Amino acid sequence: MHHHMEPEMEQESKSESLNSETSGNATTSAEPSLEQKLADAEARVAALQNEVLYARADTENLRRRSQEDVASAHKYAVSKLAGELLPVKDSLEMALADNSGNIDNLKMGVDMTLKQLVAAFDKVQLKEINPIGEKLDPHKHQAISMIEADAEPNTVINVMQKGYLLAERVLRPAMVVVAKSK
Repeated sequence: MHHHMEPEMEQESKSESLNSETSGNATTSAEPSLEQKLADAEARVAALQNEVLYARADTENLRRRSQEDVASAHKYAVSKLAGELLPVKDSLEMALADNSGNIDNLKMGVDMTLKQLVAAFDKVQLKEINPIGEKLDPHKHQAISMIEADAEPNTVINVMQKGYLLAERVLRPAMVVVAKSK
């Protein structure tokens, strides 16, 4: 291998000296040899390849970590809601176990249970859409019928089923009846 390079080196130095004579420039002989330049370039390429490998590994780790973060966020959100719903279930079971026959007691218990449920919904950013008297919003409401009424056309005059937003996204649109133009 070494012997093969030497004739080329001699050739190189001959042409270099020829160059320096013709151009009258003596600095070319001080330049690194072609072999040296090649070795430097190979070293630079190796260093860059290493950097690329490290960057790729970093990116892969970041991607995996963010996937794990998203998965744990979903799990946490579900467990948060589940935790909020446990007392609601307890209250419903207590209401069903009440054999007093007192309707007012039962109503009061159901009302308290509903308040617990609403509080649980609030904590997980689950908001109701109850658009009575509002203009029809096709993003949040679904008109199931139109009837003549003493209201502006396209105004919600009856909510058949409330809708729900989960963190500002529509989970279920409200089913509504709207006033039609006369």
